[in-house]
Amino acid sequence: MRVNITEYLSIELDDETWHCRHCDLALSSARSNYKEALLVYDRDPREIHRPILDQDRYEFTYAPDPKWCRIIEYYCPGCGTQMEAEYLPPGHPLSHDIELDIDALKARFAAQPIGGNQ
Repeated sequence: MRVNITEYLSIELDDETWHCRHCDLALSSARSNYKEALLVYDRDPREIHRPILDQDRYEFTYAPDPKWCRIIEYYCPGCGTQMEAEYLPPGHPLSHDIELDIDALKARFAAQPIGGNQ
């Protein structure tokens, strides 16, 4: 049984795997961090938040300092759909933002009649 978790992620409960909802690629074990199976793009935050003030004249330009902040984008390796983006300090490990009780999900959906609400 497939359960939608986010706009771009679902879990196949039968084999406990994350799947891309766009291309249906099996990503990784649903008991692990799905981000570890995605393509990661570490962006300079100034690409997104351009300096407002002249960088040659001012130390602080209202753009994030790449020594303190980075933008991490996560993409499906099958279709290239962007699944997530987050701001992290440099050197910080990838966040683990979704951890589900797979056994409880299986029990919930096993007790539900076929065609029941998700």
